[in-house]
Amino acid sequence: MAKLIVIYEKPHDEEGFNTYYQSEHIPLVQKMEGLKGASIHKVVQSMNTDLHLYLIAELEFESVESIAQALGSPEGQAVQSDVQNLMKYLNKPPIISITE
Repeated sequence: MAKLIVIYEKPHDEEGFNTYYQSEHIPLVQKMEGLKGASIHKVVQSMNTDLHLYLIAELEFESVESIAQALGSPEGQAVQSDVQNLMKYLNKPPIISITE
């Protein structure tokens, strides 16, 4: 199992971010090829960092290779392009990590 982990810092417009994320971004993510599962976690406390973490999304795939395939697909490209729309509410782009 491999995961694509997306970490968002606190948006400057929380209400706008939450609305857009739920109504527009998540439906795009759900269309990604090979997605086995997903979870979203609101950060209530962070330790050992100066970052103001807000939200962590974990997307589960069969393998790192399947993540690469999903990101290269038209659906994956749509998700990546949509980050520009999320930037209307964020101060910085999200941190993205791939784990296995």
